[in-house]
Amino acid sequence: MNIPKPLVQTNQVFIVVTVLSALLLYKWLLLIPFIVGALTLITKRHLVILIGQKFLKKPFSQYVQEDRDQQLFNQWIATVCLGISLLSFYFDFELLGFIFSMMVVLAAGVALMGFCIGCTIRYRYLIWRHRRKQV
Repeated sequence: MNIPKPLVQTNQVFIVVTVLSALLLYKWLLLIPFIVGALTLITKRHLVILIGQKFLKKPFSQYVQEDRDQQLFNQWIATVCLGISLLSFYFDFELLGFIFSMMVVLAAGVALMGFCIGCTIRYRYLIWRHRRKQV
C-alpha cells in the first residue's frame, strides 16, 4: 500500500513546524513528533496521515504515490534523531540536541523541496546489501 504524496508532505510540514517550535519555544515540544513517530513505528499507522486523509478531495489512487516502506524507513531516521535530541537536551548537551533536531528539520525541509535524503540512504543501503550477497 502506498501513501498519497500530499499526506507525506503534510507529515513533513508537521515535523518542520513542531521541531522548529520546540527549538524556539520549549524543547520538550519535541516529544510531540517523537511520540507520533514512535507510535507510527509500533502500529504502522501514522496519526498525522490518518487525520490528513480526511481532507483529501480525490480518491487516493488519483494522487502521486509514495512508497510506504520508504516512509517507514524515513520515520525510523527521524524518530531516532528526535530521541537522541531529546536525550541530549535532558542531559544538558544543548549543542548535540540542537544538531540532531536541525538534521530532522533540514531533511524534512529538503524533502518538501523534492529531494529525499532518507531515500538516498535507503537506496545506497539496498545496493550495498545486494552487492554483499553477490560475493
